[in-house]
Amino acid sequence: MAEVVRFKISSIVAAFVRPGVPLEKKLAGIQAAPRLEPFERLTLLFCLLKDGESAVKEAATAAFSSLPADVVLAYVQSPEAHPLLLDRLARVYHSQPAIVGALLGSEQLPPQVRELLQRQAQAAAPLIEVAPQAKPAGESAPDETADEPAPGDMDPPSEAGDLPDEESAEINEEDEQYLSKFKIAMVMGIGEKIKMALTGDKEWRSILIKDSNKLVSGSVIKNPRITDGEILTILKVGVQNDEIVRLICANKEWIKNYLIRKALVMCPKTPLPNALRYLATLTEKDIAGFAKSKNISSVLSTQAKRITLSKKR
Repeated sequence: MAEVVRFKISSIVAAFVRPGVPLEKKLAGIQAAPRLEPFERLTLLFCLLKDGESAVKEAATAAFSSLPADVVLAYVQSPEAHPLLLDRLARVYHSQPAIVGALLGSEQLPPQVRELLQRQAQAAAPLIEVAPQAKPAGESAPDETADEPAPGDMDPPSEAGDLPDEESAEINEEDEQYLSKFKIAMVMGIGEKIKMALTGDKEWRSILIKDSNKLVSGSVIKNPRITDGEILTILKVGVQNDEIVRLICANKEWIKNYLIRKALVMCPKTPLPNALRYLATLTEKDIAGFAKSKNISSVLSTQAKRITLSKKR
């Protein structure tokens, strides 16, 4: 039989977690959590972490994992902090020295958790000293003025549009798991969405790339797990904002991909100077096709005609 955990909760928290509360209200509670006092906010999210509904549990987990440090510290330093909630905070925020220090100073922290944190702090001490000198991965932005691939630098695919199956596989938006994540995204705050965009899987990237907030959709492009196939799909389906195109154009590795350069030429949000440079790197067949195309800007089609004529002479 599962252990019963007893919490002293306010009427505000109880309204979202008491038995019989519908799914929609629980999700609304997660959305409203940032407006609550730190103690109530963490208590509410912790209670919903244990919910039987997977959508509620996932949304609460995402919200709990992206709490501001000051909110976490305010709870940890409260004399009424619950040991089980402190245990959960230790598991999630064990890599943040300020929070670890506050946890170790709490009398409510379970002894076994205290011991683990102390061992971890001792082991990490040398790393913490040199951390300021280390350069975080992905900190430096790609050079936007980097030389573009010259014609012939990279051969085009044998069949236009060919990509490995694992990259070109489409997301099934009718899938139950996808729909669950979509519902969670609807109640997530901007900070939570940005964190998920930077670290989430392919389904999360597919959902958040369509977000109206540029910071969220732009963060998807910065996700280290995003593939060339996803970038190509984003360009073909339609780019939501200029920031996405700017980030794609600034990535040297993506620009080496022939299909991505071709898609950027066709994308109306690609800056004209970039599109003209990419156009010059395409095959004669594709350039000739753009010379007749009415789906790109007149400047690009005119330039394509000039290139085609110059190669015939």
